[in-house]
Amino acid sequence: MFETLKAQPADKILALMQMYRDDPRDTKVDLGVGVYKDATGLTPVMRAVKAAEHQIWETQDSKVYTGLAGDPAFADAMIALILGDAVSRGSVAAAATPGGTGAVRQAFEMIQMAKPDARVFVSDPTWPNHLSILKYLGMEVVPYRYFNDETRGVDFDGMIADLKTAHAGDVILLHGCCHNPTGANLNAAEWDVVIKLLQDTGATPMIDIAYQGFGDGLDADAAATRKIAAAVPECLIAASCSKNFGIYRERTGLLMAVTADSSAHALNQQTLAFLNRQNYSFPPDHGARIVTTILNDAALRGDWMAELEEVRNAMLGLRTDLAAELQRLSGSDRFGFIAQHRGMFSRLGTTPDKVEELRVKHGIYMVGDSRMNIAGLNARTVPILAHAIIDVGI
Repeated sequence: MFETLKAQPADKILALMQMYRDDPRDTKVDLGVGVYKDATGLTPVMRAVKAAEHQIWETQDSKVYTGLAGDPAFADAMIALILGDAVSRGSVAAAATPGGTGAVRQAFEMIQMAKPDARVFVSDPTWPNHLSILKYLGMEVVPYRYFNDETRGVDFDGMIADLKTAHAGDVILLHGCCHNPTGANLNAAEWDVVIKLLQDTGATPMIDIAYQGFGDGLDADAAATRKIAAAVPECLIAASCSKNFGIYRERTGLLMAVTADSSAHALNQQTLAFLNRQNYSFPPDHGARIVTTILNDAALRGDWMAELEEVRNAMLGLRTDLAAELQRLSGSDRFGFIAQHRGMFSRLGTTPDKVEELRVKHGIYMVGDSRMNIAGLNARTVPILAHAIIDVGI
């Protein structure tokens, strides 16, 4: 039987990680892996997470299953964090998932159940796993223009022109904040245009929000998601706790189905539970319990928010320092977009050949599409990267 299996394409980021490990140069810089790193290169456990785990260890008296949709207290806490008071709690069905990826996968499955021939409009570029999952499920993908390689900003006119071809029954996948892989984001006025387009076309928005708190702050990063949820008849929201709580390996996420039709809530909740049952039965709980403990404890929540701000400001500082060093070396402001981007990533907008030259000549490791993880930098490596970018002629 198994001899009929076909080899799958190698994961480019994992291959890049191995090449980085094998590189003996002291000046090598890893900008490929999408995890936050502090100035020492460590992805630390946040203070509030450690305190919450200790509290859980002291008080938890059972490891029995949670419900198919996970602990309702986790859903309540996350819905409040992401949606605030934009919609009523009774309009939101929710299920815990193994990470944000699990939420994305379950969202696509729900779309396929509801409308097997739905087209999914996806930004060009987007997180590669969006496309991989959609391809695996056999769902039709329609790319829409998003990133302008010349300005390194959003190609908003192209985006809107492409999205105007959507109609009721289609899904438009949007990044709630900190666009991955580009770091280029819509402004408030542009989000308003997108919302009007959603209302006019009748297409259903699906929002992937994986970096809340990494861009302009917790509330600012959720603003677009809240406005969309309040403005359309229904939407899906896939959320991740990996980055803003730093619990990558705990695989903690939440899928939300928001509807203005109160009679649809029970069916949506039942469907989410059914999908979990078919996939992994009960979702993992440890990460969800950490998040719930933090968000429901005033002291822990305050400390978490303070540390998250430290992380956010550290990345903004690295962006500013890199843009300034590139301006000094180049004598131009053509790299100012780096300071304007938000989140962990920026896309240089250069060719794969230049990215390869950066690796071979300077030991700079980034994904071939020129996405770089800003959090992979520190005070020592910012000048190294800036010199390399100028040297290869980007």
